[in-house]
Amino acid sequence: MPINRKFFFDRVRLHLYKHGLDQDAVDGHTAILDRWEKHLPKDDDRWLAYILATAYHETGRRMQPVEENLNYSAKRLLEVFPKYFRTAEEAASYAGKPEKIANRVYANRLGNGNEASGDGWRYRGRGLVQITGKTNYDKFKIAGSPDDALKLEEALTMLFEGMIKGVYTGYALKDFLDGRKEEWVEARQIINGYDRAQDIADYARHYYSAISYTTGA
Repeated sequence: MPINRKFFFDRVRLHLYKHGLDQDAVDGHTAILDRWEKHLPKDDDRWLAYILATAYHETGRRMQPVEENLNYSAKRLLEVFPKYFRTAEEAASYAGKPEKIANRVYANRLGNGNEASGDGWRYRGRGLVQITGKTNYDKFKIAGSPDDALKLEEALTMLFEGMIKGVYTGYALKDFLDGRKEEWVEARQIINGYDRAQDIADYARHYYSAISYTTGA
């Protein structure tokens, strides 16, 4: 039985889009629901809820593939990346230069080369789950064409497979949401440690409450 889309969108508007959904957000939600119903209708609905919550967070509620915004001021560089920018002068020399910033903060990690290699910018965050770093792009065989992460079908595959199979960190949805196990906050480890874990758990619970198979008839 398909998910009751009217009930779903009514609940989502009530709890997550109080100022309204635009068409892109509607289309993005619809694409995720369609992918779930086509390929995973018998799996745990909590997985779908957490997938939706992750896309909601990672795309800034747009629910469409996006690329990372690295246009930081000097002040924000010192706040967000204190490990890489330790003085005001150093931060000022990178401020407002997204490509230069990406090459600095993502150098020599996540499978990337050094700052001069350009890998940090080449493999910056993209998609519905902000896939980052050459290693992750390699896992989906798009290191040679990283902008493919901005194509909806590819972004959906990376979102679903990455979270269900534990591609990103080794943790998968089944490790936190399975049977009686319901660890919404801990599930953030599938993507990025505990960054904004409570917020995303709250989003996921709202999405879970929106998933219904009743027709209202």
